Amino acid sequence: MDYDGLHSPPRDQTIRQLRELSRKLVRELGFMRSTLAGSDLAPSAVHALIEIGLKPGLQARELGELLYLDKSNTSRQLAKLEALGLVRRSPVPGDGRAYSLALTEEGQALRKKIDKFATDQVSGALRRILPEDQQGLVRALALYSEALSRDNPNAAARPAKGATAELSTGYQPGCIGDIASLHARYYAAAAGFGVFFEHKVASELGSFAQTLPQAGKQLWTHVEHGRCLASIVIDGELQHRQAHLRWFIVDDSLRGSGVGRRLLEQAMAFVDAHRLACYLWTFQGLDAARHLYLSAGFELVEESPGEQWGSRVVEQRYERPARRR
Repeated sequence: MDYDGLHSPPRDQTIRQLRELSRKLVRELGFMRSTLAGSDLAPSAVHALIEIGLKPGLQARELGELLYLDKSNTSRQLAKLEALGLVRRSPVPGDGRAYSLALTEEGQALRKKIDKFATDQVSGALRRILPEDQQGLVRALALYSEALSRDNPNAAARPAKGATAELSTGYQPGCIGDIASLHARYYAAAAGFGVFFEHKVASELGSFAQTLPQAGKQLWTHVEHGRCLASIVIDGELQHRQAHLRWFIVDDSLRGSGVGRRLLEQAMAFVDAHRLACYLWTFQGLDAARHLYLSAGFELVEESPGEQWGSRVVEQRYERPARRR
């Protein structure tokens, strides 16, 4: 789902502000200097040292992928670190061309020094931020960095994280509030829904979650950094051979990642395994969701003005007949 143009301040202003803040972060953290974190190493070498220390046994190819370095740049960085006595390579058993990487004692000592420098730097900054704002800062930076990584041209050959990450099944702590928040923000902008709608989502989803686990009913979510960013529910009644698809939402940060389609495919596989017919309610104007529903075998069977979500819209009912898996 795309929120472009639905919020104020204007998108152009938000982009300018984020670019200015990003440049300031780069300067304040010292990335414009020839050395970084109180060491004599260049920024890329410092990052290489940190990653090898975090993952002993890492191979050169994997290090290059983590740092977005091509093969030649990765080789040059490793050659410098080896020459300084900070990194050593060991042959990988069974693969004559592969080497695993590890820090030497000198490398481990330098990494500890770098860690202390960075910890002191962040700790000093946090002392100037109210405690209640600190976790919000962590979450915002996590979302921003993840969103940047999805469109990073240096990582174009790598699969998007959202396209490969496992979906969570069943209730996850915090998911009710996150899902209600996703719905409230999106539909306030898209259709003017307000507190009635947000309360309806939170209360009905909370009641549903309390029924789990139960045959014919399931909740799937996509969670990143402890926050639910996408969801779908099948609320099935086995005795009536029918299921209600509910609370299907995907955060804008996952746009184009394939998470929405994977959620819908998972839900439809569940429905087909129980041989249930399925229906859903939505409203006119949500074209991206409509295309997904049609591709999954749903058909529009009813359309009329209604106010079941608190504002007057053209409500639509889609149905999908029962089928074998």
